[in-house]
Amino acid sequence: MSQTNAYRPLIGIFWMVVTGMCFIGVQALVKVLGGRLPPAESAFLRYLLGLVFLIPMWPGLRRTHLSRRALALFSLRGAVQACGVILWFFAMTRISIAEVTAMNYMSPIYITLGAAVFLGERLAMRRLAAIAVALLGALIILRPGFRVLDPGHFAMIVTAFCFAASYLIAKRMSGEVPPSVVVGMLSITVTLFMAPFALAVWVPPTPSELGLLMVVAFFATSGHYAMTLAFQAAPMAVTQPVTFLQLVWAGLLGALVFGEPVDGWVMLGGGLILGAVSFIAWRETRIKVERSEPTLQNG
Repeated sequence: MSQTNAYRPLIGIFWMVVTGMCFIGVQALVKVLGGRLPPAESAFLRYLLGLVFLIPMWPGLRRTHLSRRALALFSLRGAVQACGVILWFFAMTRISIAEVTAMNYMSPIYITLGAAVFLGERLAMRRLAAIAVALLGALIILRPGFRVLDPGHFAMIVTAFCFAASYLIAKRMSGEVPPSVVVGMLSITVTLFMAPFALAVWVPPTPSELGLLMVVAFFATSGHYAMTLAFQAAPMAVTQPVTFLQLVWAGLLGALVFGEPVDGWVMLGGGLILGAVSFIAWRETRIKVERSEPTLQNG
């Protein structure tokens, strides 16, 4: 494969912008939905209704042979994603859209720490400094001791951990199977894992709630598909800074549509976290380039 086909920064940026727009649409609709339905049920219905969007992907799913390792990884991703989505739906009923968006930026930091703890990857001083900046950003958002923290804040802390694990698995599998399979298996496994939790707290949904959740499913499925395409087109050093637009859009959406005050501390903290994440992604890209240069020179 040529370098032009393997590395397409503008295409990666485009798909990450599409990802952000889709996820902001999800947040807006979930906020409109409110909290009448239990979070576990709302999350389950979102994925159950989203299965209809897998119909065009079904031929590709049937043709793909999945090894036991792939099935195990997809199942693990489904479990952690299910936990994260339920907590995310809960947080959306408790705290502002901007806070949810900003705190979700911690996922890549958790990925970096997890790789060091569980995979033995070395953390250089620059990475440690970036992680410290990100943790400072999280403290600025939460401001413990200066205000009463809501259960939604704690839910988002766990959500970011869960989504970090899910994104890491998605990134790993995106190079082994087509994007449609990555998205399709996510929808199927998450639906299965959430079913028992939803049935335990079931409240009959209204037709309007089902309609909103169907649109949520469309935007969410499209967002995950676009994110997978962005991963394939360009490294995170290129695509990650684009996600800052989500925080800007979330702040504007919360203020203009839902009357949520624009919190400068949340914007500052989110900016610090995203800056740290972008620096880590840039450093990883530079290290890969430096390692490949001797090979290219000798070739």
